[in-house]
Amino acid sequence: MVLSKHLNPDKLIQDAQDNKGPGVHIHSSTNHHAVHAYGARYGTQPIPKYRLPSKGVGAETAYQLIHDELSLDGTPALNLASFVHTWMPKEANQLMMENISKNLIDQDEYPMTQVLHTRCVSILADLWHAPSTHQAIGTATTGSSEAVQLGGLAMKRIWQEKRKASGKSIHEPGPNIVMGANAQVALEKFARYFDVEARLVPISEESHYRLDPRRAMECVDENTIGVYVILGSTYTGHYEPVKEMAALLDDYEKRTGHSVPIHVDAASGGFVAPFATPALEWDFRIPRVVSINASGHKFGLAYAGVGWAVWRAQEFLPKDLIFELHYLGSVEYSFSLNFSRPAHPIIAQYFNFVHLGREGYRNVALQDLKNARLLSRALEKSGFFTVLSDIHRPADKLATSLKNSVGFDEENVDNYVPGLPVVSFKFTDDFCKKYPDVQQKWVQVLLRAKGWIVPNYELAPDLQNVEILRVVVRENMSAVMVDRLVADILEVVDGLVKEDTPMRALAVLHGRKTVESHHGGLEKGSGSAYSGTYSRQC
Repeated sequence: MVLSKHLNPDKLIQDAQDNKGPGVHIHSSTNHHAVHAYGARYGTQPIPKYRLPSKGVGAETAYQLIHDELSLDGTPALNLASFVHTWMPKEANQLMMENISKNLIDQDEYPMTQVLHTRCVSILADLWHAPSTHQAIGTATTGSSEAVQLGGLAMKRIWQEKRKASGKSIHEPGPNIVMGANAQVALEKFARYFDVEARLVPISEESHYRLDPRRAMECVDENTIGVYVILGSTYTGHYEPVKEMAALLDDYEKRTGHSVPIHVDAASGGFVAPFATPALEWDFRIPRVVSINASGHKFGLAYAGVGWAVWRAQEFLPKDLIFELHYLGSVEYSFSLNFSRPAHPIIAQYFNFVHLGREGYRNVALQDLKNARLLSRALEKSGFFTVLSDIHRPADKLATSLKNSVGFDEENVDNYVPGLPVVSFKFTDDFCKKYPDVQQKWVQVLLRAKGWIVPNYELAPDLQNVEILRVVVRENMSAVMVDRLVADILEVVDGLVKEDTPMRALAVLHGRKTVESHHGGLEKGSGSAYSGTYSRQC
């Protein structure tokens, strides 16, 4: 029985209100008004929650009221569930505020903003090895979700044009797109919103929890508009093998004459792989890759609200998807799903390009991966967890034999399996056998009590019966925070083992412990025994 289903907090608060006298009937805790402690100080009447107030309040009052409500949100720095970046230098914040009122679509009114946008597209085309940065074409988007839609639409339109040119139907049996079952929901949204059959390839432990190219080929036919290949699975951080997928599609085209393009969803990896592992071939160096998307607000290190879609050449973005607009005294071109769009996220992205350069981005990526390896090893050494992500493992058997014999350079990122700085882990099989009553999801709940946001959820089909905990190591996740996180995880698990239930474990959680906790601190029993003298009533 769930107690909260039988007790209505609004009703409890209503019954606990000061009685205003007979005849007063309130149907919610506050008659659907927000009542704040500052009301008396500012002379503010209760503010309706779900309708516009008849009179407003002062700006200072409005700020304080809303500020206090938002304090109930989680702490962004401790939100280890999200890939979205949460910190930028104060100069970037200032630059964004100076330009927060600009609309990117008003190209004639804000020409320099549009120039910065074009520079960003060219920088990314060069970073991702487009054959010609002058021929590549791209656009800013709200994020990778929009960019993925645009990449899919372009592939669908090209497929339709080819079918029409050969006198074949575009409706029967209709288009399909192939992707791993681990695909982020935005990829499936494209299929559903734009009437394309989504062919999801099941994942397996052998495929490293990502797309298996050979199984993907079983789903490809003449109606396949393209294959989505993900550079950085959101589940485990694994890069999908773009080069292997392309080679199989090359062979398929030789045998059948059907050309199936690849769109790389590099939402996170697009800003990690070029800097951490530049020799890895996943981008426009592979001819079959026709378009790439990435999120500037993930490892592009900008705040939420900016993504990018880039095509290897204009021929891969059909002309009828580009709108020519005669608007506000100029001729403008648009091929995004949104029209109006804030300019400041694009300006923030360009700030990062100028501020960090290749060296800065590489330093951040390498440090993120180093901290992710630190966390991975600590979790495995605890004996409680199996780590599913591989970024802390040697890249091949040769590296393994080298480590066991003459030494292994643990600082060199090239010695490891390439991937995102993501750590996915679960209880070991031995732990589950020894403590069958301990549920892994309780770790998420108890960590939240300490401020950490670490999600626990199921893997994609065919491994949906496997639950994982996942940590995204972003720039603000320092080695000191890794230390604290590991200490808190171990304390939580130790409490669950001893107490059997999350509520009893919560009751025994004490202050945070770290590997430094014994430095300058007193051990238990160092003080005199409690006598009660300092809590006696007068």
